[in-house]
Amino acid sequence: MTQRLQKIISARGIASRRSAEQMILEGRVTCNGSVCKLGDSADPDVDVILVDGQPLPAANGYVYLMLNKPRGFVTTLSDEKGRKNAAQLVADCGQRVYPIGRLDMDSEGLLLFTNDGEFANTLMHPKHEVDKTYRVLVADYSEEKMEKLKQPVSIDGYTIRKPDVKHLRSGADGKAELEITIHEGRNRQVRRMCAMAGMQVWRLKRIREGSLILGDLPPGKWRYLTTDEIALLKSV
Repeated sequence: MTQRLQKIISARGIASRRSAEQMILEGRVTCNGSVCKLGDSADPDVDVILVDGQPLPAANGYVYLMLNKPRGFVTTLSDEKGRKNAAQLVADCGQRVYPIGRLDMDSEGLLLFTNDGEFANTLMHPKHEVDKTYRVLVADYSEEKMEKLKQPVSIDGYTIRKPDVKHLRSGADGKAELEITIHEGRNRQVRRMCAMAGMQVWRLKRIREGSLILGDLPPGKWRYLTTDEIALLKSV
């Protein structure tokens, strides 16, 4: 059945109708190889509709997206203190989605959302050990403390694997920027590791999870994962 393109895009969970209209105006939508115009219609069961070069999800299908979470947003879906919720930032995706894992309120960066429960459970299960990389600004830095940070420690009775730690730069005020890759996902793990080494975390940003890279996605913005990105994550 022929429908307006913005209605089709919204129904497939890509964006709200208003956002879909903007996508069409920006020339990001094609139908059977031709760039679409606002007001165009198509039959989703017959025509090949692409958004940013990617086919539409199946009707009532799953949604997978990446958010660059800013600081000051909690990750839990409901908060008794009424604080800003990261789910509010992806509310215009057209589907009810929930976060995969967490970033605490003072942390920022890559956070995944989906409505695919099996996919989420796979990524979060400890046995899969999906690596996560963080850019971390610390105070009270020293080379001795960095060497201590590189060692396995016990968190909540669990001995973590040896993290990968790189020193990126130092300032004259005792602050330093580090890149830390962990292999687990314990609660506030990076902050607790740094504290055990004698360093205080001033800023923490997740820049990679598994094969996914945050890249230049602006804070507070989200995008859909590509077909290839989803396939790589599902191959874990």
